[in-house]
Amino acid sequence: MNKFLVAPLLIVRYRLFSKNRVWILAVIMALLTTACSGKVSENNHSVVDNVSTNNKQKLSTLRIGVVPTENPIEQERMIKPLKEYLEQSLRGGIDSELQSKTPGGQGRQKRQEIQKTENAIAISLDFQIGKSYQQVVDWLVQDKVDMAYLGPLSYLEAVDRGAKIEPLVAAIDKHTGEPWYRACIIVKQDSPIKTLKDLKGKRIAFVDKLSTSGYLMPLATFKKLGIDEKRDFAQVLYTGSHSKSMSALEDGIVDAAATNTSSYLKEQKIGNLTPHNTRVVWQSTPIVNFPIVVSKKLPPELIQRLKQAFISSPEGLEDILGIESAGYTLVTPSDYTSIEQLRKDLNLISVPAK
Repeated sequence: MNKFLVAPLLIVRYRLFSKNRVWILAVIMALLTTACSGKVSENNHSVVDNVSTNNKQKLSTLRIGVVPTENPIEQERMIKPLKEYLEQSLRGGIDSELQSKTPGGQGRQKRQEIQKTENAIAISLDFQIGKSYQQVVDWLVQDKVDMAYLGPLSYLEAVDRGAKIEPLVAAIDKHTGEPWYRACIIVKQDSPIKTLKDLKGKRIAFVDKLSTSGYLMPLATFKKLGIDEKRDFAQVLYTGSHSKSMSALEDGIVDAAATNTSSYLKEQKIGNLTPHNTRVVWQSTPIVNFPIVVSKKLPPELIQRLKQAFISSPEGLEDILGIESAGYTLVTPSDYTSIEQLRKDLNLISVPAK
């Protein structure tokens, strides 16, 4: 297979088995024991320590960074229902099945322990939309956020720079029924551009150098065709978000815009760009969807709760990166191996920060 093609991946939906739930509770109790011992660093004020202290008077905060894929006002609107849903899910008690399968789970002592566990993971969520993809990566590297919505490329960049994170879940695209999407390049309907080679001498908008669909995938295809991004375009514009790239095309600032099919379909739904005034001249092979990542420093029980919350999310809950989603599925680092190889082929591997 051509090294620039990213094959679709089959990812199995997540289910919690009963035998794992007993193990989860054991992990929780171990964490509570550590908290009671008082052996917690006083210098680190991340959500990890806040959860471990089990302080009812001080509500812990999970800090979440978000790459700016959409208009900030639109992303803020989408964040609100997600925030409410996740906070409600994380504050919920341990389910009855877990209690019944815990030895002595009906006793007073166990009920008290379960209550302590509920308090320990009762947290509020603080979503922060970055000014750029790079800023969100910086937050992860500097431990300024505990969780983040990233693109595949920005996730790999963060790992390269030393962020101790792991991918949690990715959205399932509503239009494909799969956890992947495609990069694409769109032009005006009446544009003389018919193929990618026709882009030579034209103005093009990319999203960000850390955007997978808005930069990496088009760049890989240009290299195959012998198109040099630094030499062959009349102008190269980095807009900072998919919505801004498409607005630049709509306003006639550029002749073509690199984005992804999910964002393009959403613009069509809004009515700004439609098949009547724009068209796709190229689209990539499937890319594993944007990973939601978490810090490895978070307690295992909290990570488990987050997984369950996303997998169990109600129909109609919008993905805040602009994908029309039909739920979430688990992902692992190996799901992004092909993107990592593409970065190497294009010499885009960053030097780890000192």
